[in-house]
Amino acid sequence: MSDSAQLEKTPFVKEIPPKANDLSEWYQAVCYKAELVSLAPVRGCVVLRPYGYGLWERLQGALDTRFKATGHENAYFPLLIPEHLLTRESEHVEGFAPEVAWVTQGGNEKLAERLAIRPTSEVIVGVMYAEWVHSYRDLPILINQWANVMRWEKRTRPFLRTLEFLWQEGHTAHANETEAREEVARMLEVYREVAEDVAAVPVYTGEKSSSERFAGATHTYSIEALMPDGRALQAATSHELGQNFSKAYDITFAAEDQTVQHAWTTSWGMSWRMLGALIMVHGDDRGLRIPPKMAPTEAVIVPIVRAGSDDVTRAARELHATLRAAGLRVKIDERDLRPGNKFADWEMRGVPIRIELGQKDLEAGTATLVRRDKEKGEDGGKLAVPIAEVATRIPPLLDDIQANLLAQARTFLAAHTLRETGRDAFLRRCKERDGMIDIAWCGLPACEADVKAQTSATTRNTRALDAAGPCVACGEPATVRAYFAQSY
Repeated sequence: MSDSAQLEKTPFVKEIPPKANDLSEWYQAVCYKAELVSLAPVRGCVVLRPYGYGLWERLQGALDTRFKATGHENAYFPLLIPEHLLTRESEHVEGFAPEVAWVTQGGNEKLAERLAIRPTSEVIVGVMYAEWVHSYRDLPILINQWANVMRWEKRTRPFLRTLEFLWQEGHTAHANETEAREEVARMLEVYREVAEDVAAVPVYTGEKSSSERFAGATHTYSIEALMPDGRALQAATSHELGQNFSKAYDITFAAEDQTVQHAWTTSWGMSWRMLGALIMVHGDDRGLRIPPKMAPTEAVIVPIVRAGSDDVTRAARELHATLRAAGLRVKIDERDLRPGNKFADWEMRGVPIRIELGQKDLEAGTATLVRRDKEKGEDGGKLAVPIAEVATRIPPLLDDIQANLLAQARTFLAAHTLRETGRDAFLRRCKERDGMIDIAWCGLPACEADVKAQTSATTRNTRALDAAGPCVACGEPATVRAYFAQSY
């Protein structure tokens, strides 16, 4: 059999299976049928198709605007990292070693030193910051990079875990620990805001346990979302790196008192995994439901054309031009398909509003607006609106859809966040994936390892303890409250 014959092909999806039956099967079917991705001819990699890339652009834009508003600038660093530089920070290498892909040959020449394909960029950034920083006047450095990275994963799934993926990674250097700590908190809040206010995915913020901390960091903070199958998804992280990387890569500066000091550094990142969260949290049996702020297309016009009804086509095109002029992201669907097929297609793609315009609508001077966030037949799902008012009625309708999707997701998260005080019930809920299991916890790695061995669950993040007492998992004195869950 030829190599090409062995390549994994993108599955043909005729129908989307029920979401509740098997979330994984539903998820992959939606990703392929909605043409978000296709499987690439490389194991564990996907091709991001235009509609999927449109989602990424919306996320990228929301983040980039906020990064620049907080004083950050974009830059780009090389993909390849010499091995001797990577090994200089031992904790970092130990943490990523199993996932690093290596280049050992260039053309016909075997390389004298292996080159790592970046799993993340702290190393190359640290080397460059050491070259750029000399004085306290050179600080802070506030840089973000939009890039692809590679991690050699064994089990892959579109957006959630692939060998190569898209993300942003921020890297900053500061003159003191207080500044660095404030930076980490500020960027964690940016991530929370984008997750909840843009992607309409509610999250819990908090600090990761020592076992779940980023390799080489002194503190790692995260935003954690809950998926419909009871698994948690880490949607973004923000790391205090202390002076670990600056000592490894000699990022020093002359302070105001003329002493030579090591910089305090941070890193933080969100990847296209956030798109996976959006798909799972909001989708239904008909396919995607995209929050308007994330939608590449906010509304689609479907003219219902019968023989000899050129006036409907003309009116639909005029409405399309009016809506575009009003700044809306809108399409018109003039494909040679039955209206019902078009309706189902756009529902599957999750476009927030469908605008139906037929001969009867035209005679009445109205257009029918159909909300994707509502169930068929649900009150408010269909609205007859005067054509002249469509452009002004859509923006508040989009705001309401955005708010409704977030409210639905928050209701689910609240219903599946369970505060437990008994060990047996805690372990059972973790094992059965009942949701985010909230307990008073000791913070000890051995305790977390024991819970993981028994239930496959780990801490997602922690927050301040609200009352003294024993750890629910092991009985030692509790030091924090923690969310436990199985995860992606």
